[in-house]
Amino acid sequence: MTARDVRALFATAFGAEPAVVASAPGRVNLIGEHTDYNGGEVLPIAIARRTYVALRPNGGSCWRATSANQSGAGEFEAAHPVRSGEWWDYVAGVAAVLGQQGTSVPACDVAVWSDVPAGAGLSSSAALEVAAGTAIADLRGFDLAPRDIALTGWHAEVEFVGVASGIMDQFASALAQPRQALHVWCDTTEVEQVPMPDAVLIFDTAVPRSLRASAFNTRRAECEQALALLRRADPTLASLAAVEPDTVRAAKLPDPLSRRALHVSEETRRVRGAVAALKAGADLPGDLLLASHESLRVQYECSSPELDWFVERVMTAPGVHGARLTGAGWGGCAIAVGDEGSLAAAAPEISDDYERTFGRAPRTWLTHAEDGARVEGRAAPARR
Repeated sequence: MTARDVRALFATAFGAEPAVVASAPGRVNLIGEHTDYNGGEVLPIAIARRTYVALRPNGGSCWRATSANQSGAGEFEAAHPVRSGEWWDYVAGVAAVLGQQGTSVPACDVAVWSDVPAGAGLSSSAALEVAAGTAIADLRGFDLAPRDIALTGWHAEVEFVGVASGIMDQFASALAQPRQALHVWCDTTEVEQVPMPDAVLIFDTAVPRSLRASAFNTRRAECEQALALLRRADPTLASLAAVEPDTVRAAKLPDPLSRRALHVSEETRRVRGAVAALKAGADLPGDLLLASHESLRVQYECSSPELDWFVERVMTAPGVHGARLTGAGWGGCAIAVGDEGSLAAAAPEISDDYERTFGRAPRTWLTHAEDGARVEGRAAPARR
């Protein structure tokens, strides 16, 4: 899929060429799950699957939106966008946030084309938000840095769409670089690029999930409760991720708050271990990936039988360093990291075994760390 596809979709839907086309990638998180909204650290990469957004001012008072991947076309007011519960909320939310920041955003026609699968844990929503933000910024000549576009997308997700997520997804989609993992300190928004030469196999279990419908917001509330209890002993605690594991154990929080807090504390420190290894030129440590998955399964209770099956099965293949679920869990995707040839050879047999076991056909993709958001093209100047 290329920018030509979304241009063709736009021309068919609206009878004109778009003024600008931008794209942004999905992401997988190598390690650091459910730490972002707890002030911790994460280590995502962009993947070789992207969302393309084409838009053009339409001179009216309402945006018009169409997608090759989602059913239905929609409209929303440019002056006062209202959440509809539909896919175009992610575009409307970005426009709304920019408007609240004092940025003039005209009503536009917008077309979306994506090969980032929705509901798989690969951050299709952030890819749409960041691509839309990149396109709008370019259209209007705004001086928005990738970090600013990422934060705009995050505000749209949290405040407009209503999912209390952290900044990781939008930061990865906007700021990622080829053959680099993005180390993000979610409490300060500081980032650094870390060498990531390894191949990654993405395994979609074909078990759909939605953060709106999952226990995601429940887990976030539990983390907030755990932090409140820990602050009774130490009011200076900045975040749950800042608490040392031994401190969590000694606090004897009620279950399940103790397990949620211990996962966040230990997972943040696993990220630091992974970053140190990659900076030293080593492979991404498989033992840290496996420990992360086990913690997500037991302490955070966000895995699934399908995800657990994949992690166990793929670790029997030669050349695989480690594996874990990626994304929020409750279905969606897992990853395996290792030698590219070994991962490519293992994927078909594992997929066949999975389909026989669960009666679902999985999808697999082999990727390296890829590029972040970019402008794909602009309309040629009109001839005089």
